[in-house]
Amino acid sequence: MSVLFYNFESEYLKNNHFVTVILPDKPRTLTSKQFYLSGKKFKVLWLLHGTFGDSTDWLRKTNIELYAAEKDLVVVMPSALNSNYSNWDGSMMGFSMFDYLTEELMPLIYGWFPVSDKREDNFIAGLSMGGRGTIKYAVNHPDKFAAAAVLSAAPQDFSKLGPGAPGLLDTENPRMKNTIANAGGLEAFRNSNENVWAIIDKLAGTGVLPRLMFACGKNDMLYPVYLAFKEHAKEIGLDAEWFELDGYAHEWRFWDIAIQKALSFFGLDGNHGGNPF
Repeated sequence: MSVLFYNFESEYLKNNHFVTVILPDKPRTLTSKQFYLSGKKFKVLWLLHGTFGDSTDWLRKTNIELYAAEKDLVVVMPSALNSNYSNWDGSMMGFSMFDYLTEELMPLIYGWFPVSDKREDNFIAGLSMGGRGTIKYAVNHPDKFAAAAVLSAAPQDFSKLGPGAPGLLDTENPRMKNTIANAGGLEAFRNSNENVWAIIDKLAGTGVLPRLMFACGKNDMLYPVYLAFKEHAKEIGLDAEWFELDGYAHEWRFWDIAIQKALSFFGLDGNHGGNPF
């Protein structure tokens, strides 16, 4: 594969920003002109990292380059800091991570790289914080993605937000407290694009949503959150794929397995790209 470490000044993030891009191999059976000037547009996976990560995480800690090579898939991995893939207008000069992906990075990739902008050729996935970002993008921009894979994360019921609530629903949790303040308060937060649970309630069964997959290790600290949403999905008739494994926690070994499952779920089966060695 070709791996590009791309740096540019972002309008939405107000700084120089790193993106890692995996591009398909030129088959040895083709000349450079035949391959690079073919005009072919490749399918693309928008792949999101978790808390404490950056655009190199997936490349360094999984075999995503190999899997992409086998499938002639472009993979785009942005850096999001610990933003929760949200807009932070009051941070520094502004750090609009949610808008950045769809309003800046996607047009950039479509314009400068051999990537298809058709919905049926675009997929999104992420782990942990990146999983929360994935489902947020999928339900707020369902016209942009054919399918989404949420790894080690799941929507939560914001009606249960409050002091002392379990896990990330605890409004005294520093991360949640800052996120709510950033949204303009608790009610504004509940009525924002962050409330994926409520948005799914409205869109389930309408045919609007992308195809959805949720995956979690059974030893993951977030497994109860995953199970709670899985039960809710059944109640509202949400059609989704569920993938669970015994013996795996919140860890890269699970995410390397889960991303392979996700690529299959996306319909990217088969080894039709890349060079054999």
